[in-house]
Amino acid sequence: GGRLIEMAETEFMVRGLGYIKTVDDLKNIALGVSRSGTPILLSNLATVKVGPELRRGLTDYNGTREVVGGVIVMRYGENALEVIQNVKKKLEQLKAGLPAGVTIKSVYDRSALIMRAVDNLKKTLIEESLIVALVCLIFLLHLRSALVGIFTLPVGVLVSFIIMYKQGINANIMSLGGIAIAVGAMVDAAIVMIENAHKHIEREQGGKPHWDMIMEASKEVGPALFFSLLIIAVSFLPVFTLEAQEGRLFRPLAFTKTYAMFGAALLAVTIVPVLMGYLVRGKIRPERKNPVNRLLIWIYHPIIKLVLKAKVPVVLLSLAIVAVSYMPWKGIGSEFMPPLNEGDLLYMPTTLPGISITKAKELLQQTDRIIASFPEVHHVFGKVGRAETATDPAPLSMIETTIMLKPDSEWREGMSIEKLVEDLDKAIQFPGLTNAWTMPIKTRVDMLSTGIKTPVGIKLMGEDLQVLSDLGEKIEAVMREVPGTLSVYSERVTGGNFLDYRIKREEAARYGLTVADVQDIIMSAVGGMNVTRTVEGLERYPVNLRYGSELRDSPEKLRRILVPAPTGAQVPITQLAEIRVVKGPPVIKSENARNNAWIYVDLRGIDVGTYVKKAQQIVQEKVKLPSGYSLVWSGQYEYMVRAQQRLMIVVPLTLIIIFLLLYFNFKSVTESLIVMLSVPFSLTGGLWFMYLLGYNMSVAVGVGFIALAGVATEIGVVLLVYLDQSFKRFREQHGVNFNKRHLNQAIEEGSALRVRPIMMTAVAIMAGLMPIMWSHGTGSEVMKRIAAPMVGGMVSATILTLIVVPAIYGLWKGWKLKK
Repeated sequence: GGRLIEMAETEFMVRGLGYIKTVDDLKNIALGVSRSGTPILLSNLATVKVGPELRRGLTDYNGTREVVGGVIVMRYGENALEVIQNVKKKLEQLKAGLPAGVTIKSVYDRSALIMRAVDNLKKTLIEESLIVALVCLIFLLHLRSALVGIFTLPVGVLVSFIIMYKQGINANIMSLGGIAIAVGAMVDAAIVMIENAHKHIEREQGGKPHWDMIMEASKEVGPALFFSLLIIAVSFLPVFTLEAQEGRLFRPLAFTKTYAMFGAALLAVTIVPVLMGYLVRGKIRPERKNPVNRLLIWIYHPIIKLVLKAKVPVVLLSLAIVAVSYMPWKGIGSEFMPPLNEGDLLYMPTTLPGISITKAKELLQQTDRIIASFPEVHHVFGKVGRAETATDPAPLSMIETTIMLKPDSEWREGMSIEKLVEDLDKAIQFPGLTNAWTMPIKTRVDMLSTGIKTPVGIKLMGEDLQVLSDLGEKIEAVMREVPGTLSVYSERVTGGNFLDYRIKREEAARYGLTVADVQDIIMSAVGGMNVTRTVEGLERYPVNLRYGSELRDSPEKLRRILVPAPTGAQVPITQLAEIRVVKGPPVIKSENARNNAWIYVDLRGIDVGTYVKKAQQIVQEKVKLPSGYSLVWSGQYEYMVRAQQRLMIVVPLTLIIIFLLLYFNFKSVTESLIVMLSVPFSLTGGLWFMYLLGYNMSVAVGVGFIALAGVATEIGVVLLVYLDQSFKRFREQHGVNFNKRHLNQAIEEGSALRVRPIMMTAVAIMAGLMPIMWSHGTGSEVMKRIAAPMVGGMVSATILTLIVVPAIYGLWKGWKLKK
């Protein structure tokens, strides 16, 4: 501009308007004047037209046509469902202003997955609550007494929801799952206290004021139950220490379960005694007239008599049973997480490097058409290459196809997600294409964590890329021999195609040219050089100068490029450079300042842990790594090892904390150790149940065993409280005449005659978990792995605790009696 001028006491800004606005503006640019005085225009020397940018990616819909795709990124910490709903509203508003023939379609929407998962957990919670309420009614056979226990359940859940809301935890599979696995344990304290109140009312027969009996009954078992619920809450500490992906996944579950148990513990020592005073009244059936209790005593009393006659053999037999659990432990596989059926699929094949955009498009549309032809598929959205953003560095050899599936009710009979993937894999077999099938959300998380999109990956590390490429191909060939390998692909880190101009410095110098001069010509002639930009409102478009496509579409034509010398001569490029077609790295990856080559391995019919053990052995035997080169097993295996290492440190520390809490309650090291026996007893049943169901060890299973350690100790606590009460009563009755016979009678009364509250505790926990075990909705795969060790473990913990703890208690008290 010309700054300002002043006229008639007013200033005017001076502008020179000359922006390029049309193609004609470019065509009419004068480059000089001929000898005859005629202007030499750009259109006289070049073809000027609107052209596309160099394409490095494309998207396709159902294999029928190219489309423009967009991705909406949610801010960290936001509620996914709310964001999706708001986006849909905005898209509806946009549709009104779209040009004719343009439509917006949602090709991937995870709101359906969220709603399916949450609805499944809500249904499970309702079923659990009803079953636990039924357990209370069956065991107590007194409606008003059962209402006390039933009341604590919704109140405890409500406490959890309030804290969740205040903490900003959303309702999802894990947060609701934490409450789901706590439902049975939440009512344990209440039903044991109610049962104890029934016992006192039966014993006193109106001889004491009602509130005094309630107070006495509450004081007898209240403190121990409070500590047992605290132990259940504290036992989840290892889950809070999990890192990275597994930590983010299971922390909401740990929070909500802990809140639920703390709420139950507070209710047990505050509201429950008050409710008992008001509701535990009227006609209460004596224990011996209760058919459930009579049946339990009839089964258990002869067993406990036999146990007390053979205490040492019983203890040795129980140790043998625990030792035998090593068999299922060795037969169980391992994985990072059980497969979560998201309801949709992601197909991520890999081609050899160097594929052109034209061939990539053809391949993408062919595979998309095949996938879309399956009746279970709703629609297919395919992407190859990258968008123009630094956050999407995908090469053309990387294809992603998101497959949205129809509801299960519309599938062919007998079809499952596993069979569908198998059929799709058989249908898509192209030379040079390595298939990989996974789930959309899972893949995004995996690639952000380690970059590996398959269950198992190998990262080769070293200096020379050619050596890494050769090693990768050797390992790829070897891995195909490993049982369970579905597909394996080693990145060709030197497989890119390059047309190299090796500039001859001496020859260029003869013409007064530098290396930069020659490279500028190569860049502008072949790749194009941006010489300016047009300004069109808020948009900016580059003006690119390059040879016409007919002059640069083959190596022979590229040899004819002329380089202008300072002398005015036009020098053929072949005199200034040697032209070669060579192989080189299409992309260079590095970690910890070392070059990488990655190998992707997809599995079928085998767990990750077992597969990697076999593969490590075969690779070690058949592939020798040169000095300075190493490999790291990555993918899900890397997460699994990381979680295992963390739990191996934290779980023992948690067991020590549980022991200390037990000691604070019992004030006895021996009694605390006796209760701790419930932990190995529970592991036995948990392992056998896992083995029978065919489940692999995973972080989810580990969380289940951690939860089991807490609830299993509760059975030991309740049994030991009754044994101590009975022992104390018999000791006071017989004084100095107390002998071994009286000891056995005290143990009989403390165990056989008080079997009902112990079984109520165990059955409430197991029954509360059964709806999870028979559920089939979204998220049930993970929740079943958490619940399975708890169900199996509670069975063995209950049986072995009821048999072994009285025997050890008798041996300990008998030894003290002799002294």
